[in-house]
Amino acid sequence: MKVAVVIPNWNGLDMLAPCLDSLRSQTRACDVIVVDNGSTDGSIELLAEKYAWVRVVKCSRNYGFAGGVNRGIRPALEAGADFVALFNNDAVADKDWLHHLVAAAEAHPEAGLVTGKFMRIDRKHLDTTGDFLSIWGLPWPRGRNEVDTGQYDAQTDVFGASGGATLYRATMLQDIGLFDEDFFAYYEDVDLSFRAQLAGWRTFYEHQAVAYHHLSATSSKHGDLARFHSAKNFILLYAKNMPLKLYLKYCPLFVLQFLRMAASSTLRGKPGPFLRGTWAAVRLHSGTVRKRKQIQAARKVPVGYIDGILYHHRPPKPPRITEVGT
Repeated sequence: MKVAVVIPNWNGLDMLAPCLDSLRSQTRACDVIVVDNGSTDGSIELLAEKYAWVRVVKCSRNYGFAGGVNRGIRPALEAGADFVALFNNDAVADKDWLHHLVAAAEAHPEAGLVTGKFMRIDRKHLDTTGDFLSIWGLPWPRGRNEVDTGQYDAQTDVFGASGGATLYRATMLQDIGLFDEDFFAYYEDVDLSFRAQLAGWRTFYEHQAVAYHHLSATSSKHGDLARFHSAKNFILLYAKNMPLKLYLKYCPLFVLQFLRMAASSTLRGKPGPFLRGTWAAVRLHSGTVRKRKQIQAARKVPVGYIDGILYHHRPPKPPRITEVGT
């Protein structure tokens, strides 16, 4: 089995070296592809000087997470990769991380995605152990900020997987397509997970595959762009993927959540990015409708199955982390 790991990078010089060193130490052989989204901080120079074994895809501008990883996934698939893992440039992997992901994928051929235990860099708190999607339209990182006491140490199916540290089956990507670049960043991994579920692919959680993450180390550099894309993509995610019966059933909750998000943005003094994101979703309407028709026409699972894997409550607020250095 041939495996490639794709890392999107945008001005991540300060964290890129530990990330690549952890991948070089993997017990499962892999090709590593770094997609540089137009960095200006010396990332390219570091790669050329110390990481000649890494394949570098240089982009002239920032294509976001979705566009960046797509530019790494395509050459990996063309080179014959059976699996493509995505990994954040602000993360480090346990030496057996990739081994456990691949072993789980081989044991579960129905799984198009395999994700693991993605922890905070303090190695105490959880980032995510798989993504759920609420009937309100909001994604939920399972276990976010909880202290890891082994409560998620069981293999199981989950709704979706974070793009920060997940393995994707090549045949699944060839079946449903790559990441939707209209998303740019935020919820693009949930969108792909949703499309995979609709097409009959499962997402499997393997707790032995462990990696550690500086949460939001890259996204924090984008400022209001995070609010802009979150607003836009909240709409796109629901509009593209929710089967019609469920779309109508849960639309009142979706609208209520949208109004809550609008109110929250206003109270925080940030109505502008939210409104611009909403308008961007409106401008993408025709393309979203076209994609929706294709996705729903290709659906292979019953509506009842999708309803059964949705989280039937509002996503809980994750506990706050107060320790210094986390």
